[in-house]
Amino acid sequence: MTATDPWIRRFFPSPDAPVQLVCLPHAGGSASFFRPVAQALNPRVEVLSVQYPGRQDRHNEPMIDTIDGLACHVSRAVTRTVNRPFALFGHSMGATLAFEVAVRLERAGRFAERVFVSGRRAPSCHRDERVHRRDDAGIIAELRGLSGTDQRVFGDEELMRMILPALRNDYRAVETYVWASEHRLRSPLTALTGDDDPKASHDEVRAWSAHTAGDFEMKSYPGGHFFLIDHAPDVISVIGERLARPAATPR
Repeated sequence: MTATDPWIRRFFPSPDAPVQLVCLPHAGGSASFFRPVAQALNPRVEVLSVQYPGRQDRHNEPMIDTIDGLACHVSRAVTRTVNRPFALFGHSMGATLAFEVAVRLERAGRFAERVFVSGRRAPSCHRDERVHRRDDAGIIAELRGLSGTDQRVFGDEELMRMILPALRNDYRAVETYVWASEHRLRSPLTALTGDDDPKASHDEVRAWSAHTAGDFEMKSYPGGHFFLIDHAPDVISVIGERLARPAATPR
């Protein structure tokens, strides 16, 4: 792994890859979540995985509890490190963040080959969610219900104490997010969802189509919020296939 920027991790550097994929983790997640994706796509695609402050090797740094703040930092990191055609992939909170990063980059004249949003409703679909206001037991219950965490983690009290602050921070960021821009992306957009995801109905995911002037597609998989873990080979195949195609982004 290399870290040429505090925000970016390269698990499998691929200097000859024709395209780079910037991956943004879910709430409470870290850059290492996308290590298998980086390995699978190497050397066709170089994966740059975002590391949020307050976790893993950045655990001593202050966390950022707004999507706007995160998007500003990540878009600057992308500008510093991306030196080829690029795409964005975000899951859950990371999907909302990927959209906001894409907006900022487009306003600066940089356009993604494609934006992949996974496990998240469109920015225009608001829900009044307040998980970040719950006590620790309430946040743990939420986490258990999403079935994306190794059950052994819940039995490790020390580990839970370490990850709960980041979880609460990230839930605050995504639950207080308010879509405030009428900007429609020019990049094509692929929305991925689980057919039993309690966090995003099919209608809410399909609403992403209104947020791009480029091509839109929606792909549904069996499963809940973390469907992409069970269907990783299929999801990775979709990413690779879409990035192998010539871009259809209007400039």
